Amino acid sequence: MTTKGDPATRSGAPPVAARTGSSDAGEEPAGTAADGLPAALTGLRAAIGAARFPLALPSAEPARRTAAALTDQLDDYLLPRLARLDAPLLVVVGGSTGAGKSTLVNSLVQARVSAAGVLRPTTRSPVLVCNPADAAWFRQGDLLPGLTRTSEPSEDPRALQLVTAPALPPGLAFLDAPDIDSVVDANRALAGQLLAAADLWLFVTTAARYADAVPWELLRSARSRGAAIAMVLDRVPPEAADEIAAHLSEMLAAQDLGAAPLFVLPETWVDGQGLLPDKVTAPLSAWFARLAADAEARAAVVRQTLDGALASLHPTVEALAEAADEQVTAAEALDERVRAAYRGAQRTVEEGLKDGRLLRGEVLARWQEYVGTGEFFRTLEARIGRLRDRVVAAVTGRPAAPAVELRNAIESQLVTLLRGVASEAAENAYAGWKAHPAGAALVDPTLAHPSDDLSERAERLVRDWQRGVLELVKEEGGDRRFVARTAAYAVNATGLAVMIAVFASTAFIPTGLEVATGAGTTVAAQAVLQAIFGDQAVRTLAAKARADLLDRIRALLDEEAARYLSRTDEARPGADAGAELRRSAGRVEVARHRSGLADGDGPALAGPGGERR
Repeated sequence: MTTKGDPATRSGAPPVAARTGSSDAGEEPAGTAADGLPAALTGLRAAIGAARFPLALPSAEPARRTAAALTDQLDDYLLPRLARLDAPLLVVVGGSTGAGKSTLVNSLVQARVSAAGVLRPTTRSPVLVCNPADAAWFRQGDLLPGLTRTSEPSEDPRALQLVTAPALPPGLAFLDAPDIDSVVDANRALAGQLLAAADLWLFVTTAARYADAVPWELLRSARSRGAAIAMVLDRVPPEAADEIAAHLSEMLAAQDLGAAPLFVLPETWVDGQGLLPDKVTAPLSAWFARLAADAEARAAVVRQTLDGALASLHPTVEALAEAADEQVTAAEALDERVRAAYRGAQRTVEEGLKDGRLLRGEVLARWQEYVGTGEFFRTLEARIGRLRDRVVAAVTGRPAAPAVELRNAIESQLVTLLRGVASEAAENAYAGWKAHPAGAALVDPTLAHPSDDLSERAERLVRDWQRGVLELVKEEGGDRRFVARTAAYAVNATGLAVMIAVFASTAFIPTGLEVATGAGTTVAAQAVLQAIFGDQAVRTLAAKARADLLDRIRALLDEEAARYLSRTDEARPGADAGAELRRSAGRVEVARHRSGLADGDGPALAGPGGERR
């Protein structure tokens, strides 16, 4: 085995700069985890759990993965480790497929505790090996609580096999993790989760694979989190050991990982138990033995990794908060596209009630049949003052059939208008959502058209409105003598005239366009109503009837829009999720500094020869 330096030259612990007051591994050092830090982390965990990323944005899936990873790290490592800073140091052994992790762990503990072989992947569930004196800490499940403890080998990747090895000194434990580049997705995910729960990462690579991309991605992640790292370069041809070790050292330095201790293991044979020769593993075993024996050294490693993990929370949570904000912004944008489409439909209806278009065709013909000929209009206009009673009698005395036909024509015209504007609004809303990445994932083709029962609801709306107009006429004319004299005929006739008035003008003041469009019908309707109620009553009736119709139509269109809005409501993230994430991360950062973990330059692991790296 080739090492960087001479292990015999070092006296003392591998890590340096341990904090004062941590001289005994059996006691928690004073002032380490301030009371506010666990509470702040618990609050952050709740904020992360409350954040949702349901809309299909580019940032959504990365945010979900980040949130899950943060939750795992809080549960698996930060909270349990803060509760017990004096617990045994956990070394997670990670690396690429076939790097020899399991063989190395077996050799370090001098027992075949983890399966090794030529089949890949070999490690299907993680194996944790510790001294029997430390077994209770790992068995109780505070660390990595999501993994089921077992004492037997398991094919379940969510099982954690606990093995004791008397040859492993107390205060130190090895966790043989699945391959970081495993062909099994669950293995890769679990490997990342276990590495995030490590006090010390022991990365194992080979002379053939040390430049692979996947390990370096994880090493950069470890560096960004301030984790303590040591490297093992395995299966190195003796004649190329110096050259390969030098190249790897250069690569580590280029990635700001030059402080990581590097151990080089030559190509060799394994004995009948599958263990490496003692002389090959001796420098690494000695290095770990010194670390296990030095409580201050272990505490320094724990503090370095713990503080690094805590320091990395703030920028990571900020990215999560930005993704949460994007979700809220996207939901609002989708809602606005729908509301704009249906506001346009409402405006079209309002314009249709202003410009006289609804008086064309069947409605106009039925109105003319109902009130009489053009000569009647001219006579009515010229002699309205003295013919008031005759106008009332003429209108209210008409047979019922023309009134019914006029009322049906009004209903048909309005229903046609509502079907048209609802169809256009649905198409516009659908196009707006299809053009948005989050909207495209929420729509289905049925939303491009109005509801199947729209026509029935529109017909019901118009009939209800017509009945409402008649009720309005009764209320407005309740103390007028003509109502008493002519009873239902007066109410029905006046109500129909009010409906025509609503179709013609918002203020019931005919314009040139309205007169031309309605061929004088507006003037006639105005004259009839004035003959009955007088000018102010006419304006009041027309305004109230129109407002009532628009309110009913607005409610109908809102129901149509709700087909879209209900989808964003179901997927809508909390509006203040981003702000709460930022507040929670800020509280953690304040508590971190108050705890004292962030003080000092941060300890570094010593190299295998005893030098500070």
